[in-house]
Amino acid sequence: MSTIDTIHPTEAEKAFAPVRDAAAAQPRSRAAHRLWTSFLLWMQKRESRRVLRDLTNDELSDVGLTRSEARTEVSKSFFWD
Repeated sequence: MSTIDTIHPTEAEKAFAPVRDAAAAQPRSRAAHRLWTSFLLWMQKRESRRVLRDLTNDELSDVGLTRSEARTEVSKSFFWD
């Protein structure tokens, strides 16, 4: 869990929590499990970057980021970390 997630839980965590907990929704194969995990991670990063985009300068300062660093993170493609 990243610093930004401790400030604001991601929408992906809220949306997929009931699905993750259901035994029927668990992937049966290793490939499906890896795909599902990758999808959840992508959703988490996407939401974290949306929240980061909307933080004020004071909130960014609290997590140790500048506006420029936040802008760089928000502009990243979802393919990259």
